[in-house]
Amino acid sequence: MSESPIRVLIADDQELVRRGFAALIAPEDDMVVVGEAANGVDAVDAAVTQRPDVILMDIRMPERDGIEATKRIIEHERIDDTRVLILTTFDLDQYVYEALRAGASGFLLKDTPPQQLLDAIRIVAAGDALIAPSITRRLIGEFAARPDPGDAGGVLESLTDRERDILAEVGKGLSNAEIAEQLYISPLTAKTHVSRILSKLDARDRAQLVVIAYETGLVAPGAARDDS
Repeated sequence: MSESPIRVLIADDQELVRRGFAALIAPEDDMVVVGEAANGVDAVDAAVTQRPDVILMDIRMPERDGIEATKRIIEHERIDDTRVLILTTFDLDQYVYEALRAGASGFLLKDTPPQQLLDAIRIVAAGDALIAPSITRRLIGEFAARPDPGDAGGVLESLTDRERDILAEVGKGLSNAEIAEQLYISPLTAKTHVSRILSKLDARDRAQLVVIAYETGLVAPGAARDDS
């Protein structure tokens, strides 16, 4: 029995952009566009009614921007497991870090190659990894230097020393396989640790773990790996 296709909602104030993304997704057997929204208000409403797996969310939209829309979607009691992939035209967008803090699962530029965007949708839908090209890692490091005061206290108390080590590597942008190699453990053990950390910290995905790693000071800004 085949798995259900990934349900995608496209939220962007430019119709040509929405049509372009929809046309890109249409031929894919494992995903389907379930709706479009031209502003943040409509994006939240569509998320409630359509229950998408992934939302492609523009940051700059009228009536309600993508960050506020993301926050409302993530916190909405009737929406479970919907993940938001932020798309923007600007590689130095000042709102990227705030979007991740609001609960977005990843961040890509709108000029990302088509296949990379499709792969990003699949990865975010699986909740398996932060979509983090080198520019995103640098942005996280930059904006994480200014966390909200008082947010970090006691967050890591439930973690073991080994789990803190794992979280630090996640914060640097490493995959499970890379963490395993770095800490001399098996990839399965690394994956198990990450799952436990997600549960203990009540985090939705690795994107939130990256934010937590920086906000608690476990990883210092600038420590993220740069693949460029």
